[in-house]
Amino acid sequence: MNKPPAVDLVGVGLNATDTLIRVAQYPARGSKVESALVNVLPGGQVATAVIASQRWGMRTRYVGKLGDDSAAALHRQAFANAGVDAQIITATGCASQQAFILVDPQGERTVIWQRDERLALQPGELKREWIANARALLVDGYDTAAAIMAAGWAHDAHIPVIADLDDVYPGVEPLLERIDYLIVSRDLPEQLCGAANLQNALPSLQRRYRCRLTAATLGSDGVLAWDGERFHYSRAYCVPVVDTTGAGDIFHAGFIYALLQCWPIQRQLDFACAAAAGNCTGLGARGGIQSIDAIEELVANGARYPAAYDLTELA
Repeated sequence: MNKPPAVDLVGVGLNATDTLIRVAQYPARGSKVESALVNVLPGGQVATAVIASQRWGMRTRYVGKLGDDSAAALHRQAFANAGVDAQIITATGCASQQAFILVDPQGERTVIWQRDERLALQPGELKREWIANARALLVDGYDTAAAIMAAGWAHDAHIPVIADLDDVYPGVEPLLERIDYLIVSRDLPEQLCGAANLQNALPSLQRRYRCRLTAATLGSDGVLAWDGERFHYSRAYCVPVVDTTGAGDIFHAGFIYALLQCWPIQRQLDFACAAAAGNCTGLGARGGIQSIDAIEELVANGARYPAAYDLTELA
C-alpha cells in the first residue's frame, strides 16, 4: 500500500451541508418570515478549517464521514477542487449531516442541525498513517472516541493537537489530556472547570490538562488566551459583516497557519482574528476566506473593536 503524502495539517471531524437562509428579522414564534436568499453550501467545523488552510498554501488532509447522497458529492467535489487529500468514510444508505442556518441583517447566525448516528466516525475506521505524517492535527471532538485515538497518535509522533470544541461531550476528558492548544467558545471554559470567569477558567484548564495554550474566542470581543505564564488578548477587527457562519472555523485555521510559521503568540492571535473577520464579509462558512496578503493588511491597518479586557488588570 502506498504511504499517504506528508501534510502540514490533518483535520479529523465534522462536515455539514449548510442551507443558509437570509431573513429580514429573526422569526417570532408562530410567525411567517420571507427569506431574501437561500444558498446550499458546504461547511462543517473541521472541513472548513482544512479548506481554508489549503487555500493559504498548506498541504492538508481531511478525515471524516459522509453519507452516499448528493450532499456527499458536493463535499467530495469541494475537497477535490481545493486539492485536499480527503480520506472519506462512506455511510451507505445514509444522508450526510445537514445544517439550516438563519442569517439576520446584522450577519448573526442561528444554526439548526441534524446528523444521523450512522455518520459517527469510529476509531477502527482511522489509519495511523493519516495522522502521523502531519505537522499539526485539528479535532472538534464530536466523535470523541475517534478524536481521542487520533490525538494519541499525534502525541506519539510529537505533533501538536489543536481543539475546536463546541460542547462538553461525554467521555471528553481523555481527549482534553491530549490537547496542546485548547481554543473554544466563550462559555465552554467555565463549563469545563466550573470557574466563575475566563480569568480563572483559562489558567485552571491549562493547569489541569497541561495544554500549551488555553483560549476562548469572544466574537466581537476578540480572543483571550493563557499560555501558562501570562494572558494574551487580541481585539476583533471591524469589517462589514454579511454572515458570521464559519468565523470560528476560520479562526482555528488562521491560528494553525500562524502556529506553523512559528510566529509569537500575539501575532498568531491577531492573524487568526483577522482571518475570522475577513470571512464574515462573505456568505457561508467559506464565502469570505481572504488571501494571506489581505489578512496581513487587515492586521496592519484594520480598525478594531474596543478592548474587552485590560491585560494590566489581569497580570
